[in-house]
Amino acid sequence: MNEALTWLLDTVRSVDPGLRLLFAFVGIFFETSILIGLIVPGDTVVLVASTAIQDWPQYVAMLAVVIAGALAGESVGFALGRWFGPRIRHSALGRKLGEKNWRRASTYLERRGGIAVFVSRFLPILHALIPLTVGMSPMRYRRFIAWTAPACALWATAYVSVGWLAAGSYRRLAEQLHFAGFVFVAIIVVFLVIALLVKRAIERSEARHMEHPDDAAPETDEAPGK
Repeated sequence: MNEALTWLLDTVRSVDPGLRLLFAFVGIFFETSILIGLIVPGDTVVLVASTAIQDWPQYVAMLAVVIAGALAGESVGFALGRWFGPRIRHSALGRKLGEKNWRRASTYLERRGGIAVFVSRFLPILHALIPLTVGMSPMRYRRFIAWTAPACALWATAYVSVGWLAAGSYRRLAEQLHFAGFVFVAIIVVFLVIALLVKRAIERSEARHMEHPDDAAPETDEAPGK
């Protein structure tokens, strides 16, 4: 396992540093921009790119690029919501996401305001819908960016740090331990499990703020009055 993992990490590190930064920027940009974030694994791109970090200057550069990419993607989502929000919501892709998810996003934003912007960065589906929903709301861009920037910074710090820590730990142990590869895998898996548990805990605690009256009412095919 060590040989295969060493080859993989060396391959990532052999990529030009500037190109790695570009990949990370583009990956997180699409992950946080309108709806594309539902299909582009930007977090995976960031994790992989971060395994090639060798020192603190590279760490700072990667962190800055990932935060910039996240904010750029969120800003694009906000702008598209401001200009084309209703049209996107009622498009084929928008309908595929389900009206319930759109209602949850708008209800959550209406009830929690800036807190919804911050928290949604860590929640599935909502992290792609909230920027667009904010664009359709009266919230100003300045307030939106003030709430989403710290969330993006926290998210980026976690993923970049874990990628660097996992690869660095493996490289220090590879020559001494035959099972060093399992240390790398364990760090990544533990981080992903913790991230999943945190997301679920946040979603449970915030669920009541997302509930829309129409979602609570039982569906029926009977006409009113019957």
